[in-house]
Amino acid sequence: MKRLIPLMQREWLQHRVGWALMLGLPLALGLLLIGYGQIQIDGAGPDSLGAELPVALALGGVAGTMALLFVIVGISSLIIVSGLPRRDHGDRSIEFWLSLPLGHSESLAAPLLVHLVLAPACALLVGLGGGYLVSLVLVTRVAGFGSWLALPWGTVVPATLALALRVVAGLPLAVLWLSPLILLVMLMTAWFKRWGWVILTAGIGLGSLLLKRLLGEPFLVDAANQLVLRAGQAMVAASAPEFQVKTAADMGRAFDALPAWAWHDYVAALGALASPLLLGGLLVASSCFALLVLWRQRGAGAAAA
Repeated sequence: MKRLIPLMQREWLQHRVGWALMLGLPLALGLLLIGYGQIQIDGAGPDSLGAELPVALALGGVAGTMALLFVIVGISSLIIVSGLPRRDHGDRSIEFWLSLPLGHSESLAAPLLVHLVLAPACALLVGLGGGYLVSLVLVTRVAGFGSWLALPWGTVVPATLALALRVVAGLPLAVLWLSPLILLVMLMTAWFKRWGWVILTAGIGLGSLLLKRLLGEPFLVDAANQLVLRAGQAMVAASAPEFQVKTAADMGRAFDALPAWAWHDYVAALGALASPLLLGGLLVASSCFALLVLWRQRGAGAAAA
């Protein structure tokens, strides 16, 4: 672990300003819009909204903030990761990293861990904390500050925390499912620079058309779609919820049941790992990682020479 810490610190120093902006700006803009914008709920006034509306608004504020920050950082991380193989070659910083007692595998693995797992997880937790602030402004604007104070925090906090922890715990599983696609993109980018995306997309599309003509099924596209679907289920909704919210009265029971459902859903996500699709995907991912290490070694040897 000590060998990985300098590489992880490098990612923090290099991207901390961008991460701060990606987390701070949307949260600040959201608070400004909610605080000074017009909020209108059709069919009800503030005095006839019902006791469950503040709870729904609070949950929407927390869940929406978590989802927004998570998506922003997640997409940016995927973009950054796609260019990781060539990053050290462009500014010749690979010569510095070669002077440290670090292997090429670690130099590739540490940024992947930071950008694909740690950064999105931190964004989700920041969104959880910021979501409570958003809920304060939103509920206060609609129903008054007293309604926010009167929320059943004994169930709201455990429910939202369980939801956040469920996604964080499922994030490494989602990365496992997506690893063949991510590493394929990285390998294509290493070999063909910016044309890597185009070549990979065209290869999957044309290969699927060929397989459909020969075998009747576009296996490549289907496999890619299944990997993305399984990655989403690894973070949430790997199993059917044990509760339904059809009326306002169902909301309280849903909050009470959410922590237990989150645990059972995570267990179901772990059970879904026993899949031939994941095994084949990990074989592809490990092969791509080995090719990336080999490409980096050759590039480092040329730079050192």
